[in-house]
Amino acid sequence: MTSAETSPVRLRTLDLAYIALFAVLTAVCAWITVPMPQPMVQFTLQTFAVFMTLAVLGGRRGTYAVVVYLLLGAVGVPVFSGMQGGLGVLLGSTGGYIVGFIAMALVYWLLTARLGASLPVTIAASVLGLAVCYAFGTAWYLAVYTSTKGPLSLMTALGWCVFPFIIPDLVKLVLAVLLARRVKRFLK
Repeated sequence: MTSAETSPVRLRTLDLAYIALFAVLTAVCAWITVPMPQPMVQFTLQTFAVFMTLAVLGGRRGTYAVVVYLLLGAVGVPVFSGMQGGLGVLLGSTGGYIVGFIAMALVYWLLTARLGASLPVTIAASVLGLAVCYAFGTAWYLAVYTSTKGPLSLMTALGWCVFPFIIPDLVKLVLAVLLARRVKRFLK
């Protein structure tokens, strides 16, 4: 390694490049929709990208990448599912699940900073972060749905917004963690 590669400016530039790259990866994965057999349910690879981002970049840089992704969407860049963007998406009934990615990233960052980034900790931090994202998103969904369409039970909201996605999200988590272990060998 040359001294230019180890200088603080070079590392900062490389960090910014990785953060931008993974924010874009999340946007591309949000556009990929996989239909499910259950009517009216489909999922994107957005959570796969968030898991991958955190597992590859770590808690700090991964959280920054998630925040960049959300800020891009908030200002109107079509980075969300269905090539949508803007505050309207984030403030809509399912926007809480997208905003919940920040909570997911913060949980991951906290746990891996305290316990290390071993495989069991990475998986546990990702699962716990996903649970926090589900909780945040469901609370948001209930608040928005109730204010616009009327009362809705928690179990109904979970049945619509969480239960159909648990298995696919866990599969995406495992695939992301396995792939991240390979990708990390090539990143500095």
